[in-house]
Amino acid sequence: MKYVNYEQLPLMLNAEDIQAVMNISRAMAYQLMHREDFPTIVIGKRMVVPRDKFLEWLEDSVGKR
Repeated sequence: MKYVNYEQLPLMLNAEDIQAVMNISRAMAYQLMHREDFPTIVIGKRMVVPRDKFLEWLEDSVGKR
């Protein structure tokens, strides 16, 4: 799914949402979701990312290498 603005994002993002927003592969989205600094919540076997925490992480990551 393509998103036009941040308000269209669901409250909880899954790997496919991360993939679409960042224009990356699904594998890369899952790699991000396994990083210690990425705001992933694990519920059983499901991994989700709160929209507001994802946007904070994205803003904090701008300019970092």
